Amino acid sequence: MVQEYQSPVRVYKHPFELIMAAYARRFPKCPLIPVFVDSEVINQSQSSDGALVVTERRCTIDIEAPRLLKRIAGVDFLYFIQKNTLNRRDRTLHIEVHNESFSNRVIVHESCSYSVHPENEDWTCFEQTASLDIKSFFGFESTAEKIAMKQYASSIKKGKEIIEYYLRELEEEGVTYVPRWTSPGVSDTSGSGLKLPPTSAARAIPVKRTEDGLLSKDPACTMELVVGSSDDKLDADYIRRYLGDLTPLQESCLIRLRQWLQETHKGKIPKDQHVLRFLRARDFNLDKAREFLCQSLTWRKQHQVDFLLDTWQCPQLLQEYYTGGWHHHDRDGRPLYILRLGQMDTKGLVRALGEEALLRQVLSIIEEGLRRCEENTRVFGRPISCWTCLVDLEGLNMRHLWRPGVKALLRIIEVVEANYPETLGRLLILRAPRVFPVLWTLISPLIDENTRKKFLVYAGNDYQGPGGLLDYINREILPDFLGGDSMCDIPEGGLVPKSLYRTAEELESEENHLLSDSIYKSASIFKGAPYELLIEITEASSVITWDFDVSKGDVVFNIYHSKRAPQPPKKDTLAAHGITSLGAAVNAQLIDRSWVLGQDYSMVEKALTCREGESIQGSHITRWPGFYILQWRFHSSAACAASSLPRVDDVLASLQVSSHKCKIMYYTEVLASHDFRGSMTSLESCQSGFSQLSAGTTSSIQSNASSYMSR
Repeated sequence: MVQEYQSPVRVYKHPFELIMAAYARRFPKCPLIPVFVDSEVINQSQSSDGALVVTERRCTIDIEAPRLLKRIAGVDFLYFIQKNTLNRRDRTLHIEVHNESFSNRVIVHESCSYSVHPENEDWTCFEQTASLDIKSFFGFESTAEKIAMKQYASSIKKGKEIIEYYLRELEEEGVTYVPRWTSPGVSDTSGSGLKLPPTSAARAIPVKRTEDGLLSKDPACTMELVVGSSDDKLDADYIRRYLGDLTPLQESCLIRLRQWLQETHKGKIPKDQHVLRFLRARDFNLDKAREFLCQSLTWRKQHQVDFLLDTWQCPQLLQEYYTGGWHHHDRDGRPLYILRLGQMDTKGLVRALGEEALLRQVLSIIEEGLRRCEENTRVFGRPISCWTCLVDLEGLNMRHLWRPGVKALLRIIEVVEANYPETLGRLLILRAPRVFPVLWTLISPLIDENTRKKFLVYAGNDYQGPGGLLDYINREILPDFLGGDSMCDIPEGGLVPKSLYRTAEELESEENHLLSDSIYKSASIFKGAPYELLIEITEASSVITWDFDVSKGDVVFNIYHSKRAPQPPKKDTLAAHGITSLGAAVNAQLIDRSWVLGQDYSMVEKALTCREGESIQGSHITRWPGFYILQWRFHSSAACAASSLPRVDDVLASLQVSSHKCKIMYYTEVLASHDFRGSMTSLESCQSGFSQLSAGTTSSIQSNASSYMSR
């Protein structure tokens, strides 16, 4: 299995030429890297003007592997070939490394580059990618992979330390400036000596960096990145400042998932903090986090959650009776939300407003919490990605265990857990009464295990002693009703007047209306049972438009035309399709199996394969009246045409198919010919870009010793 690594952009605040002088001191061997035994130049050439220098080295590495493994392999050292291409004119150094030892069993490849910072010509950027593919290693593939992961991860951070060590060494020797290369015959105005030019400090250009860590020239860029921008690389310093201390492999997972989103999602991608939460929730398993995130992005699009803070109008009833609100921050700088659940009439709110309104209220609170986390990150100068919630249960009684109210609470927890992982830093539960264990028994199964570990429960009134509330919240911020010094502007709650209750019919009607507000619909595609949508066209030159996201699995999209109306299969024929009644009810096939393509119906667009995570938009101008069928069917890479060899990434992806069901979210619209203006892009041109990396090459472990000699 191929393991990959992608580094963020590392910035040295020194000119390229000085960095190269420090880099050259690493050879033939570096005492700071004990496993780097030696290196020898096996080939060197340069262009006639000396601008381009190509150097090949054979490097000897002493891998820290178990003695038994070395004896089985029959080696004490490993050998790598390193090819350096230095372009003095363009001020770049490209490094390519591959293994010479066991090259028929293990494939190690690393690529690194030094280049001039795009915003400051006196700074230097460093980037690094690597891959490791262990095909066979004497039956110790797993052990070898773990050793490679451990050593590679420990060596990545050493690269910057080594360059900085030699920079200090040069400075101690009086070398603080190296003149730039000039073509032969061109005078060197800076002189031939190694000295610091007096204009260097004045020439330094401040970097205008967006808060999302991109090397962008536009300081007004938002925290979200418009896909397609060339300035799409994360800075290592930005990651440390805004996202926290991540291991090199965690950084790689974030960068690769972010790149995948840029390639597969049109418009704006989620903020880095949001992507990182999904990775943390899945222990940085890239495949699991990607599926988790894609499902959430589909949900956000379907329910227009990105616009919630601008569109949600909190009902007056909630403003008066919803006993919760934001209140300063805790000792760690996290936004603090206080909920007086014991004083809230949950039954009255559900009876007066319904589940959907309460869910929208909670979602708006969470979206506001994310915004406050970003603000506090800037204010406190350290990454703050989650908040603290203080829940006061004084007054909690059996009224709060009213079944519809508990049902609404369980639904809210389910939605939050699925779409806002790792947003809760700590939950402080105060004054828990005897009835609390009953409520906890009901809700705890829906709460993620990692989230449950963040719960601290205090029974009774002894919550300000050692290990109590004051360890997390300063007394001057603690609300007065909890014995603190701060006035807290949170509604006191009380019973919602029964005169405001709505009938069951009114609540059901409103919730159905809210659910139907979304223009997108969801559908499941089962293996062997396509999902089909029938559209009747009465006027030629009408335009059928579509917009759909593939949230799970891969699908094939087709459009067919028929002069006669298709008839769905009878119920007694469902079993013949090998589908469960639920799947068959949703996926009733419109195209009869007895129909012949080209006689009874025809294909009007070329079939389009759509990968998981892609967003597809397109249109079709109808040539004839009749019945058009939009069809999505399950795609398996094993079904590749016999006339061509399957792609490697398709084969790897097919091995990882874990179910026989795909999911899409779609919206379609028909524009009459007299309403249609302008030209529509074709189906192919509207397909979003897709990563060519296969699902089998997205894990987070990298190669080993090649990094020692490449940076």
